[in-house]
Amino acid sequence: MTTQPTNGEIERYTDHYFNRTKQVIGRFGDARVTYAIFMRRPVVFAPRLALEWLEETGRERNTKVELDLRYNEGKWVGAGEPMMYITGSFFHLVDLETIFLQKLGPSCVAAYNAWTMCADLPKAAFLAMDARHCAGREMAEMMAYAASVGSARAKRKVGAIGFIGNATHATAHFFGREQGLGTMPHALIGYAGSTLRAAEMFAETFPDEPMTVLVDYFAREVSDSLDVCRRFPELAAKGMLSFRLDTTGGRYIEGLDPASSYAVLERFSPESIRGYRSEEELRYLVGTGVSAAAIFHLRAELDRAGFNAVKIVASSGFGPAKCRVMAEAKAPINVVGTGSFLPSNWTETYATADIVEYNGEKRVKIGREFLHRVRPNGSTKPL
Repeated sequence: MTTQPTNGEIERYTDHYFNRTKQVIGRFGDARVTYAIFMRRPVVFAPRLALEWLEETGRERNTKVELDLRYNEGKWVGAGEPMMYITGSFFHLVDLETIFLQKLGPSCVAAYNAWTMCADLPKAAFLAMDARHCAGREMAEMMAYAASVGSARAKRKVGAIGFIGNATHATAHFFGREQGLGTMPHALIGYAGSTLRAAEMFAETFPDEPMTVLVDYFAREVSDSLDVCRRFPELAAKGMLSFRLDTTGGRYIEGLDPASSYAVLERFSPESIRGYRSEEELRYLVGTGVSAAAIFHLRAELDRAGFNAVKIVASSGFGPAKCRVMAEAKAPINVVGTGSFLPSNWTETYATADIVEYNGEKRVKIGREFLHRVRPNGSTKPL
């Protein structure tokens, strides 16, 4: 867990009008209030880190809050629907809103993205490689947690494999692991001077371990994959050898160009290029970089050489849209390495809190009456 802000840090990092409001309340008397929390877009409910922080802060302040969670963790929440109500001392809650919402909104959006990606590709395992894209350790913790929540929902709903781990030790516990997963970056290929030599170095350093080898460094995705397979036939036969495609968007993988990419899909997934496709979808299918055609092409070459048990790891921009297109094409992906479940539009991550009750009396700004709590019989009287 990341270090939580102390009360003094809360004052420094919260919106200052909340600090001033706290001073007013201290002068004129406390009130018991109820906050309604909602978001303006559909999300998957991922509140655990925010609630843990709220509870820890309450213990430090010797005050308690009542939580009325309207959804369990991992449930789908519609746009504008109150996801929870928080009741307690106005004096002790007023300056917590800023930080609480920071911890809630991004996690819920990232969990939603992770869920859709895993659900679209239920037979592929996912590896969370988001840490390098996060703005510090706290965000890295939130995003790893979110991926685990979205993954768990996809497992429940569609039997997906989902996220099997992530790239860092610190957040591996969200995926039931003690350590992060991963083998080699491009830097090791450059250091070794060849893809094959990097594989040999890794195998010598970590004998008898499964190995995933990057094969795009020298633009020899197919040739280098086959060379490594021939060097490590036992690993290949046991399914302990994988190749990661991470080809940049500036070129096609070895053996493909625009015409041959269409030919590959015409052979393996003709339905995917029938009918209208947006420019973005066509790029995912037959464009440069890690396209569906590229994945089919590498799979076909490995199979033709007799290396059917070797796995393919696909990375590079595998967000919700790309995963959906890969699913429609039925691309033969074994593992997706991605950090692209992170929210792409940060304005969508903004959670909102409004007070809806003061000392048991309903009161909220005009236009937000929909936030009042509803009893089972439909009444909106305070619970």
